[in-house]
Amino acid sequence: MAPVHYQEGRFPPEARLDWPKLIPLIGPAAAAVARYDGMLSVTPNPDVLLPPLTTQEAVLSSRIEGTQATMGEVLEFEAGRAPALPERRDDIQEILNYRGAMRRAEEMLQELPLSQRVIREAHRILLSGVRGEGKSPGDYRRLPNWIGPPGCAVDEAEFVPIGAEKLPDAMSAWERYIHSDAPDRLVQLAVLHAEFEALHPFLDGNGRLGRMLIPLFLWQHGLIRKPIFYISAYFEDRRDAYYERLRAVSRDDDWTGWCRFFLEAVREQAEEDLTKAKAILDLYDDMKRRLPEMIRSLYVVQALDWIFRYPIFSSSSFVNEAGIPAPTSRRVLGVLRESNILRVLEQGSGRRPAIFAFPDLLNAAEGQEVF
Repeated sequence: MAPVHYQEGRFPPEARLDWPKLIPLIGPAAAAVARYDGMLSVTPNPDVLLPPLTTQEAVLSSRIEGTQATMGEVLEFEAGRAPALPERRDDIQEILNYRGAMRRAEEMLQELPLSQRVIREAHRILLSGVRGEGKSPGDYRRLPNWIGPPGCAVDEAEFVPIGAEKLPDAMSAWERYIHSDAPDRLVQLAVLHAEFEALHPFLDGNGRLGRMLIPLFLWQHGLIRKPIFYISAYFEDRRDAYYERLRAVSRDDDWTGWCRFFLEAVREQAEEDLTKAKAILDLYDDMKRRLPEMIRSLYVVQALDWIFRYPIFSSSSFVNEAGIPAPTSRRVLGVLRESNILRVLEQGSGRRPAIFAFPDLLNAAEGQEVF
């Protein structure tokens, strides 16, 4: 089968979109996002309570590109536990870079609009020190590239993006579209994501950046109050359909089919994200009621916030960094362990600290029992 080539002159496509087919999907998707944002509004501190979901998004977005590390492996690595499989180390670093790139983009968007400058800086961090670091981090490609099986020739590719010489103008048009008035923001976002993936402006990391764009756009346009929105689970579960709908944009000019797929993804994922965020908030409220009787300390909320922010951690990190007096922190760990709120992943020995996990939080973030 001949490769699909990027088709120039079809962006932006609004005049060719079949709006009667999109309108029935726009309302439910927007309503689901609004309900999810309502949960964010009552979450006392999303930066404390929702980091596991942020890590899970980084894991799943990277997995679409071939990494195999799990959320547990990433958090254990951060806690100081070496991966059981040495080859996981590179995967884990790519996932940590994803989180770092997202944080940097969020910082920049405090002062700048969503733009090529922000995307290029995020790309620089995404590829820093990992397998793609030799592929011009932060710079658009100056060479042709194509998408297909590893090592395939261009005529064996599945998709061939725009030529490198045309990228600067195409990316400028893409940036202008970000800030244009559009009939609907979710449809606009669908178009932006598809066009970014079709242009494939970097030698590596395009898929992850394109998915990172989704919460950043929703946040900048006021659809969510924090750039905390996780859509990669839907794309990961439907990876073949995801890629086929993107290819169909260039092959068949089927922007409407892609937008329908994207709107359904937003609706379903917003509902799943809401369920997970609510489970985490309910767990936090339950623990806030239970722990004072168990711990009997002025530092109970401080301890609770720590284990929510770091659901896998070392005993030495908790003692040294939680801001709780050392004797109290050791007593707290003992109580939480004896009550089975914390599970020991690795026993301490000599100078080596113990590694603890908070299974209820990790399972809430995964949406199933995995710990």
